[in-house]
Amino acid sequence: MSKAKDLELRLERAEAQIRLYLSISRYLGKAVNLHDAFPAIVKLVADFTHADSCLLYLLSTDGELVLCAARSPNPAAIGDIRLRLDEGLTGWVARERRLLAVSREAFADPRFKCFSNLQEDTFEAFLSAPILVRNRVVGVLNLQHRHPHSHSGDEMEMITVVGQQIGALIALSLLDAKTLQFTDVAELVLGSRVGSQES
Repeated sequence: MSKAKDLELRLERAEAQIRLYLSISRYLGKAVNLHDAFPAIVKLVADFTHADSCLLYLLSTDGELVLCAARSPNPAAIGDIRLRLDEGLTGWVARERRLLAVSREAFADPRFKCFSNLQEDTFEAFLSAPILVRNRVVGVLNLQHRHPHSHSGDEMEMITVVGQQIGALIALSLLDAKTLQFTDVAELVLGSRVGSQES
């Protein structure tokens, strides 16, 4: 491949990645129903990466990761699949708060946990990032490919950034519209600046 063609492909990929971030960012600026937003986001991510599956797990109050959105062969598993933080690759990512990339035979990893109703458990490649809100893990985003797949640095950066965007969306959903209406946003910034100068 010529250098010019390679550069052109890289530019197209970078533009597509920016479009992905912009599409997800649009959810941050308006009141949205997370039940509708998250399936749309996992579809965007799966389409962008040409992944065979994209699964979004969120933490419940009982400390389990619950499958809440999926772009996968078996969407019926939503709400039924649950993992403790000491179970599976997904649990490991949440517990360790670290990105995980496995390019082949993810199902052979000793941390792997099999679910009979998840076809993804036979997939080869696995990429996963924790979802954080104010430094607290609230979920995990997984991408899977049926066949071996070497994850690029761009893909790892992308899933990390999308995880951050999902975390921000969750945090915003907890903010009451009335509270926001009566909040002095300028004082939030300027008040903290004064406090930091005094200390």
